[in-house]
Amino acid sequence: MSLNAMSMFSLVFALAAAPAPSPAAKSGSPMSSSISSLSLRGLSGQALPADALAGKVVLFVNVASKCGYTPQYKGLQALYEANKDAGLVIVGVPCNQFGAQEPGTPEQIEGFCQLNYGVNFPLLEKQDVNGAGRSALYGALVGSAAGGGADVKWNFEKFLVGRDGSVLARFPSSVAPDSPELKAAIKAAL
Repeated sequence: MSLNAMSMFSLVFALAAAPAPSPAAKSGSPMSSSISSLSLRGLSGQALPADALAGKVVLFVNVASKCGYTPQYKGLQALYEANKDAGLVIVGVPCNQFGAQEPGTPEQIEGFCQLNYGVNFPLLEKQDVNGAGRSALYGALVGSAAGGGADVKWNFEKFLVGRDGSVLARFPSSVAPDSPELKAAIKAAL
């Protein structure tokens, strides 16, 4: 693994629960266009291992268990299974900001995802994707050039991040995991 790949996600794992980034970081500064300086915690609060994302193409998706888009979990799992050996990681980010559609505890969220959709890709701890409490992860995703600075509109928005940690593309909730445009962007990144 190259030094760049190692450093890219060396910290991608505790700022998810940290305060929102400064306005400069949200405005598209170099820091906000890369997730290389972030730390992430899994659903149960444990640090995500540094090698979980290092050198991988990552699709971050803010997820919810009680949403009209919740069945996308099935497509996300299929997309993950079909591409994980090529270097794709899907990361679900539970969020309760849209219609309170993710009220569960970490155990409830994990159980729901595994029982109903067989999800085995990483899930992060619940976090805000908008507002004053926006996580550092979503500050970087939204604040990137591809993120465009606009708030996340609903559950199941998708951000594609390249192997170098740069945000490559953003897709609205209506873009399904099996859509040609998402598959093409992932294929190009892999």
